[in-house]
Amino acid sequence: MCGRFTLTVSPAELLEVLGVPSATAQEFTPRFNVSPGQDILMIVQEKGPTVRMAHWGLLPRWAKDIRIGYSMINARAETLREKPAFKDLLLSQRCLIPADGFYEWRQAGKSKIPYHFSLQSRNVFAFAGLWSSWWSPTGETIHSCTIITTKPNELVSSVHDRMPVILPIEKCPIWLDPGLPKDYPFSNLWGPFPAGEMEMVEVSTMVNSSREDRPEMAEPITQLTLF
Repeated sequence: MCGRFTLTVSPAELLEVLGVPSATAQEFTPRFNVSPGQDILMIVQEKGPTVRMAHWGLLPRWAKDIRIGYSMINARAETLREKPAFKDLLLSQRCLIPADGFYEWRQAGKSKIPYHFSLQSRNVFAFAGLWSSWWSPTGETIHSCTIITTKPNELVSSVHDRMPVILPIEKCPIWLDPGLPKDYPFSNLWGPFPAGEMEMVEVSTMVNSSREDRPEMAEPITQLTLF
């Protein structure tokens, strides 16, 4: 799964790497512990790549309560075409979720050790996601999203049995393309990101609290061997 991530790059880097026109960008502050239920940046295709804010945790149109989003922060790539909450969104409402790292935890006895995963280049990247619009009982329109997960690469598998789908930059426009046919082989985009282009570091258990959001949270305690 992917339950926490970071987005600490400057707006300029976000725009340059992911190709979002500056006119559609929204100001944001660096985030070192993005957590489910919070508002996050997503990129959708309108007349071009456009930045929107979205509730992290998908809210299907039939949802009765916003709390259902906590059970839909992730969507398994292997079953997207089968699940009622996701199959229609896969065809028409795909999004990119910018990040520059994510956290996973390894069980160690009764404790869990957190690790931060990022690209060796330290560049911003994009998770593959799906998004939806939900109308609350009070009539408010809320955009929400989920991060797609897949089997882990060799690096992430040492900690967890799932990892988020990280799209290579050159494939981001494909993911957003609204003209793709219904039978498009999306699975070609869902493989685990190459382990040799990533690194992981052990970080402070400070990240265990969703209320904390500080730069030192993503700093390494121990540098680990790279693949």
